[in-house]
Amino acid sequence: MTLHAIDVTTEQLVNEFNTLVGETEQLLKFVSTAGGEGANALRASVEKNLSIARQRLGNFQHDAVKRTQAAAQRTDRYVHEYPWEAIGVAAGLSLIVGVVTSLVLNRRCASE
Repeated sequence: MTLHAIDVTTEQLVNEFNTLVGETEQLLKFVSTAGGEGANALRASVEKNLSIARQRLGNFQHDAVKRTQAAAQRTDRYVHEYPWEAIGVAAGLSLIVGVVTSLVLNRRCASE
């Protein structure tokens, strides 16, 4: 799945969630002022959208877990095939994190 596809899927989930929240607010307002068939129809619509949102969120979570597992397997394979390169990358990242942390802490101490 490409980064663009992930963004689109995330945007769809957010839009569906916002729609669900809006319909829930409408339902609460409607139920507080009236009852009957209108409330039942709105409640059914909310339940349907909630079910769809849950299903899509579950699919999104399942896909995310699969991608994470695949990335972990590729990383494991790379580390076993190129151990010294992996050590070098880890050392380089550690150095960068250390330098950035030191700069941030020095700035905080200087400003206090």
